Amino acid sequence: MPTSIDQENPGTTHPANVSSSSKSTGLEPTNQLHDTEGANRDYDDQLDTLNVLLERENRIKEGAERFLKLPLNETMRLQVESELEMATGEIESLTRKIEVETSRGRRRKNGGPVNRRKFAGQAPSVGVRFRADSDDRDRDDFRTTLAQANTCIKSLNSLSRPITSPPPASSPSSTSGISAADNDRSRVDIMNRFVGILQRNLRVRYEINLPEVVQAIIPALADRCSMRCRAAAYRLIRHALVDSDSAEELHKQPLEWFIVKSLARDNKHAIEREQVIKLIRTIVDIVSEPRDRRGITGTKTIPLSEPIMRAFVAVAEHAEDPFRPICVQTLAEMVLIDIDLVARSGGIRFLLHALGEGPVEAGPMLAATFLHIIDSPRTRAYLHLGTDLEIALSAITDAYGKGADHADRMRSCTKIIQLMLRTWSGLMYFCLGDQHAIKSIVDTLRIPSLETREIVLDMFFDLFNIKAPQWYKTFIDGRRLTMYRKPRAFADQLADQKLPDKAPETLKLTDQYIALLVLVFTDAGLIDALTAMLEECTTGSNLSRKATLLMAEVMQMANRVLPLGVAAKIQAVPRVFNLAADYNRGEHRIVGTSALSAIDSFNRNRLRLQPSVRNARPRANSTEDAVRRGQRQVEQVKIKIGMQMDDKTFQSSLLETQVMLTKDSAKWNFEMLQELIEGPLLNPKRLEEAIKVARFMRRLLSFFHPFTHRFSDLPRKQPNVRWVRLGCSLLTTLLASPDGIRFLASEDDLLKQVVKCFAQLDPFNGTSESDPMFSKYRLSETLTYGYFEMLGTLSKHAEGIELMEKFKFFTAFYHLSELRDREDLITAVITNLDYTIDGHPRIVLSKALTSSDVRTRLYATNHLGDLIRDSITPVAWTLRLLLTQIYDQAPEVCEMAIQFLEEACDAMEVLQLVVEMQPTMDHLGEIGHPLLLKFMSTPMGFRYLYSAGYIDREMDMWFHERNIYYVVEVEIFLSKVFSSEAAEDDEDVLAFDGVVPSHFYGEMSKTELGCQVLSEKGHFSEFSHFIKQHGLESEDLELILKLKSILWAVGNVGATEGGLPFLEEEEIIPAILEIAGHSLIPSVRGTCFFVLGLISSTSQGAEILDDYRWEATLSPLGVPTGLCIPLDLDKFISLPVWDPVRVKGDGDSRLIPPTSHTDLEVISAIENLSNTVIANAASRSLARMKSRPEYRSAFSSPSVFFRALHTVSTQRYRLPVRRYILDLFTTELDGELVLELSACANSLRAPPTFKQSEAHINRVVSMFGLKHTRGTSESDDEDDDMDDAVDETMNDRNPVMITLRPVSRIIGFDK
Repeated sequence: MPTSIDQENPGTTHPANVSSSSKSTGLEPTNQLHDTEGANRDYDDQLDTLNVLLERENRIKEGAERFLKLPLNETMRLQVESELEMATGEIESLTRKIEVETSRGRRRKNGGPVNRRKFAGQAPSVGVRFRADSDDRDRDDFRTTLAQANTCIKSLNSLSRPITSPPPASSPSSTSGISAADNDRSRVDIMNRFVGILQRNLRVRYEINLPEVVQAIIPALADRCSMRCRAAAYRLIRHALVDSDSAEELHKQPLEWFIVKSLARDNKHAIEREQVIKLIRTIVDIVSEPRDRRGITGTKTIPLSEPIMRAFVAVAEHAEDPFRPICVQTLAEMVLIDIDLVARSGGIRFLLHALGEGPVEAGPMLAATFLHIIDSPRTRAYLHLGTDLEIALSAITDAYGKGADHADRMRSCTKIIQLMLRTWSGLMYFCLGDQHAIKSIVDTLRIPSLETREIVLDMFFDLFNIKAPQWYKTFIDGRRLTMYRKPRAFADQLADQKLPDKAPETLKLTDQYIALLVLVFTDAGLIDALTAMLEECTTGSNLSRKATLLMAEVMQMANRVLPLGVAAKIQAVPRVFNLAADYNRGEHRIVGTSALSAIDSFNRNRLRLQPSVRNARPRANSTEDAVRRGQRQVEQVKIKIGMQMDDKTFQSSLLETQVMLTKDSAKWNFEMLQELIEGPLLNPKRLEEAIKVARFMRRLLSFFHPFTHRFSDLPRKQPNVRWVRLGCSLLTTLLASPDGIRFLASEDDLLKQVVKCFAQLDPFNGTSESDPMFSKYRLSETLTYGYFEMLGTLSKHAEGIELMEKFKFFTAFYHLSELRDREDLITAVITNLDYTIDGHPRIVLSKALTSSDVRTRLYATNHLGDLIRDSITPVAWTLRLLLTQIYDQAPEVCEMAIQFLEEACDAMEVLQLVVEMQPTMDHLGEIGHPLLLKFMSTPMGFRYLYSAGYIDREMDMWFHERNIYYVVEVEIFLSKVFSSEAAEDDEDVLAFDGVVPSHFYGEMSKTELGCQVLSEKGHFSEFSHFIKQHGLESEDLELILKLKSILWAVGNVGATEGGLPFLEEEEIIPAILEIAGHSLIPSVRGTCFFVLGLISSTSQGAEILDDYRWEATLSPLGVPTGLCIPLDLDKFISLPVWDPVRVKGDGDSRLIPPTSHTDLEVISAIENLSNTVIANAASRSLARMKSRPEYRSAFSSPSVFFRALHTVSTQRYRLPVRRYILDLFTTELDGELVLELSACANSLRAPPTFKQSEAHINRVVSMFGLKHTRGTSESDDEDDDMDDAVDETMNDRNPVMITLRPVSRIIGFDK
């Protein structure tokens, strides 16, 4: 019997055959009759193909009909019926196609000029017919797939229908109906096939009727079906969703009770629960897909009911549930989309609890979620000030008395606190209520628990971005800092750091924010709390010294980033001075003087141990400089004495080196050799004597010959590196006199042999060696690499370059650059060559820069960048070579060249030189923009770019788009650099060093011509109008983002001397200050804070802001640093207090109370399960009811089951309790029961005007059931009074109702 795949193939391959048979249809006007005949033949072939396919489908249909006449089990019968339906559909489709093709062929044969009505005198378009054929083929494929999808729906519906026909009598093996297992397998196969159809053809998802699909699979969700069947059903629903409309349509279907029960199942049903959670996540993703920026967080609606949400929250709350992490993450996403739904279902309460006491790994994510909520006034109204978000502080504020195991919890809590305080939302939220939360953090330092306070101190070190060097430990341990020495390599590290200095007036954005943090925490009493720690111990401890260190760091930081008047108040530390001056209590004097002494010692030794200025000129009176001067004088005296050595002493020195006596270099006197080479041999007379008379030089140089395998075979170890240095010194000495140069050129074979070693690798030489001297192994393991250093020594002298030209070294270098697998050779060459003298070395470098190997080009570009970085003055040829690299085909080479150019152009002389070369950078795209922005800051560069049309083009792009990208770049950087998880080597963080990045409008305003163009364009006046019109916007995200971008543009313009008059003319500074003080969006206030710092970068801008009580930070020379602090701190950091939103959900709806006493008992006990105090008693009561026959009707009643579902869907129940409640009932959840539950929902719903009677309000309900006549127990006797009250209440015929809340009054607790 043919399978479904066999049925799909003809339908999908047939159109291809049709189209392929009509390829040779090129028509010419002169051959109209011939072409018409060819087209008729094509259509005849198509008709033949369609007839063959139709005949095949008819045979399949006949076979299926005969098959159905045989005795089959129900599973096989369903499969055959499915194949029969598919064959029937194919027959109908093929019949229609044959009719269409027949009519087309008839029109073609009649020669009707229908197609030539538009194109008179032209041949019919072949491309049009091909396109029509392709459209027909796609349409046929879609129709076939859609027919298959509809067939699957029909098959699922047929499986749901009860089978009433009796089985054939001739089949003894057949059963009276289809078995449940076979039914499940059939459903699973059909649903999986349906999913495959939806995955292969996405268009089908839009054409199928979702309600029909849901109705077809509802029977597969029943309790009687298997777990895999229900999982397949949920998977099918998930794949059928395409957009928010389909999600809304799904919300109207009767699925919520199936989902509620599936989420309440245990871990044995993990497959089913996984598919349910995936379905919920798909709905959330679909709703969040339309990125509509108009509006703020939480304005969309997630089409999920409150029962589903409460079931989902219960899974997230259960600590042992394997799906808890994904549920927590999904709830965090939901709260950003539809905060009202999450609030109604209790999700916000749970997320707050998870933030304070939940899984540690989810803390940063949840903190970021709530920070996003705080940033909008509409969404933060769902939080209760002072109680909700402050739960994040509980791990450290409630740490007193906790054990040592609480320390890890505290450390994770401090990371969350840092994350929140490093955002504008978190900082301003914690500053509400007279900085109550900030003060509680500071007061944790007063908790008498050593370990706790050390964790909090570490948090403050990280919060203020204080990097602890190695010598901090010496300070904390109480040892004297004067005894601590810098590492020996420290000076070398400083020498290696030759990055250009930044302009002194620019500080980082992080410094500006940390300045505000320091001001906030010192205002909250941080210094006093640290002083209180010092008072506890007069002798001093590691903890008190750490507190002293933090105090000293805060004072130092205040001196650097805060205005002088503000910093002076912090540095006064009056309480410490009062302690030091308290002569009445000696212990106070000890504490105060010790603290002041430690702070003074810290400050005195700070610069010595941790220099903060790179490339600073060595101090003239420093100890190290005196040592260096003394060493240089000793060396000069040695050289002078050595050159005046007499003949006898010189001869004895030559013999003392042992070079004349033995060839074993291990026996040579290396120190004497070095003294001779760097001393007496610099005298031409002594050198001539060593060469000609004593033959000393010949024996010494033979040691360095490659083919003697003496020097070249020495292992590459640290003790042997001295021989490389000796060889370089020897060549320097020989090049210092004509005799030495002549000796190297004609009398010694050193250079000849080195050239031969290169020839062993030369592909143009033809002589290859199996073990060449410059093999990869030898270069890495022996001193062979030293020959490259020696050649570098030769290239430092004009005479040496002549020798290298004579021996054709450069020709060998050119050939080596063509080797594909030996980039190590050319990198060694370009690294060691000296490029001071113009000549072949520079040509070798340029050839390496254009090598065919990308790695070689990268290395050469990097080396060229190092040369530019190390040069004291700009060198034109290096810049010209670097500019050629920006045209390299490899993007990584271009990026590296651009980076070096940007770095070099920080110096104005280099920038002027590069602009004069007028490079073309349009091909670079985004990576070239920063460099072009630097060009704009010079008059010559601006004129060059303006004439090239770059200014007008970029100005329009920045006005419409790039301003937004600039805001995103800055905010992403700040979020990453302040994140506790930020890695030190994060490429994005390192690429942006924290200084305010260049802005197009800011660079434009640095030149007079740029200001003129800006004024003519009128962009700034539009910026001013927008700020004044939308400055206090708090609802529209798009306007808020545009406001931030315009604020940054205005700030960058105001940061220049030429741009500040624009701000004064438009009177924009008061508008920015108004936004900073009254905006409801914390991030907008923060943007204003940074912008005001930019405006304070100029002296005139700082004076203007000083009139508005914003004081700028000045350098010791009185130059503004770009930091600005509000003197009225509370006005800036305090948000207006809000009234929390009262959330109204389905829980406010009421049901008519049950009329049956047993139903009332069951529902009351279920309600009591939500009360943890009486939950155990309620559970025992339910167990007792379940065992009694008079309650069985209640546990099988759909109305009671609905009341139970309504109760668990409107109140908070833990997941095990929800599972217990659902398992109490004996009703099977299926389609029929869902219909009954829907009817109960309509009939039991209490109208809004319905009032509860006094009898029900005062009723006391037993949790232990009725008193039974079969027997009594002690507990039954105790409940007589309660049962009488219940009977009396039930006899009341007035219509009453109950509110579905836990019963608050029970027997034994009444008055």
